[in-house]
Amino acid sequence: MSSPEIASLSWGHMKVKGCSTSYKDCKVWPGGSRAWDWRETGTDHYPGVQPADLEEVLRKGVQTLVIGRGMSEALQVPPSTQDYVKQQGVDIRVFQTEQAVKEYNALVGQGAKVGGVFHSTC
Repeated sequence: MSSPEIASLSWGHMKVKGCSTSYKDCKVWPGGSRAWDWRETGTDHYPGVQPADLEEVLRKGVQTLVIGRGMSEALQVPPSTQDYVKQQGVDIRVFQTEQAVKEYNALVGQGAKVGGVFHSTC
């Protein structure tokens, strides 16, 4: 099962190939995607992405996880969260969201087992 390509990105709006829904923030993994609702885990720009935000994607057997920090990189990714991902044996890559989508789509094009979480505003 392959990871879906991010078809488009603009401020507050993301489309995933093969999905009729558009997202503000999203999670993607081999075979699927869904909205990333920060309220589920109490996430905010600071302290930022928590391991609980990533567990669902990591459980899908990804080898690489790409995180998009927002268009202005307002969303933090603490070292403890990055360490958590590495302890799961997963490569983590953190970028400004436009760059993160490019990186993610390039990995999808290479057939990698890649997942991602993306913030599409600030």
